Amino acid sequence: MMDLRDLEIFHAVVTEGGVTRAAEKLCRVQSNVTTRVKQLEAELERPLFLREGKKLHLAPAGRVLFDYASRLLDLAEEARQAVRDPRPRGLFRLGAMESTAAVRLPAPLTEFYRRHPEVELHLRTGNPTQSCTAILSGEIDAALVAEPVLENRFDHVEAFVERLVMIAPPDSAPIDAGGPVPDTAIVFENGCPHRRQLEAWYAARGDMPAKSIELGSYHAMFGSVVAGMGVAVMPESVLQAFPENDRVAVNPLPEAFRELRTLLVWRKGASSPSIGALIDILQEPPAGKGASQRPAPHRRGNALAKSS
Repeated sequence: MMDLRDLEIFHAVVTEGGVTRAAEKLCRVQSNVTTRVKQLEAELERPLFLREGKKLHLAPAGRVLFDYASRLLDLAEEARQAVRDPRPRGLFRLGAMESTAAVRLPAPLTEFYRRHPEVELHLRTGNPTQSCTAILSGEIDAALVAEPVLENRFDHVEAFVERLVMIAPPDSAPIDAGGPVPDTAIVFENGCPHRRQLEAWYAARGDMPAKSIELGSYHAMFGSVVAGMGVAVMPESVLQAFPENDRVAVNPLPEAFRELRTLLVWRKGASSPSIGALIDILQEPPAGKGASQRPAPHRRGNALAKSS
């Protein structure tokens, strides 16, 4: 089977003007160079050289192959340099939860593009289970997911700490540890970490919602809460992005369910310059702020006693 080494030997014979000089350049014995050229001719079933005594002239098939060999060898060298280059470049496939992509990523990705224009970044949204599965199957390179992650399958760094709040219809009574639980929960699909926290809160109260309504976006969830359909849990950073966020009652969750770390994860041992560059940006303090990545304090909210 023809490989790059065969093409390298053939190319050297042409450019060096014969077997002797090609062997010297490649640090091979002449007989080995001659044998490899003959094997290549046998594989292609075409003579690559016209032989006149000890002189070699390119045959028509040799001229065709020389052009392809030159391009392939140049491309192979370019690939070697790209792999060894510590700078981010090429395709970088990133996964993220919808809330992270909508609220947290625009500024970091803008800075990433500014610093690393040679990177082609593809962003794919999904819940943490979907993103982790995509990493392990080779469909994406890294993802921003809510904890926990499988320590034996992934490397990770902390990217953000999200503060979760429960939003309720604007005229609803405060939700506290001693009162009744809301009848209807508005949630994302199974696998959503915020749904998991809401269900854990219900379980800690020894109850579950009478009805769960699955919706596909935070805008739909927010509108449904405003309309009085039920309660929902979302990151405070997402809620603050809604221009009419004063149209809902905001209830802070108990401490055990209040915070959720978002991690940048990638397959264990499979880091890359692009992943490293994104880590650098995510760990920089936001412009004009302190070093903390935590959201601002609560805008307002009903007191909700700590769960036991």
